[in-house]
Amino acid sequence: MVHLHSHHDISAPRETIWALLMDFGNIEAWWPKNAPIDIERVELEGSGVGMTRHIYNVGFDNAVSERLDALDTENFTLQLSIVGERPAGLLHYQATGKLTALDDGGCRLTYDSEFRAEQGGEDDAKAFLLGAYELMYLGLDGVANQSAK
Repeated sequence: MVHLHSHHDISAPRETIWALLMDFGNIEAWWPKNAPIDIERVELEGSGVGMTRHIYNVGFDNAVSERLDALDTENFTLQLSIVGERPAGLLHYQATGKLTALDDGGCRLTYDSEFRAEQGGEDDAKAFLLGAYELMYLGLDGVANQSAK
């Protein structure tokens, strides 16, 4: 099992970013436009904890299906898994995101994940995931910048 740890400071209040993350089926509201991984459409299955968002990305044959495994509103924490067809040779993937308020009025998104990949594919899977995290941070920064105007 490979473990990844990443964090990013965002110049928007924790509650603003939390509202976006809690709206699990609406990733398009904050995903950066014209990103290297560009969302074509999202289809939802279920609602609340246990729901799955099937993210169809431009140029990808299969959807990336993320299931919301846990949502802790008191501690601003969510957990998700990639299920079904997994990208980048992933065999297992689970992540936990946590928002922490910062003294300057912004927040920090800490993202801890674990994955297993096909034999010899760990580096490619890690690069894919870290790239996706960077796009997530870019998109949330964009929302923060818009709300500051």
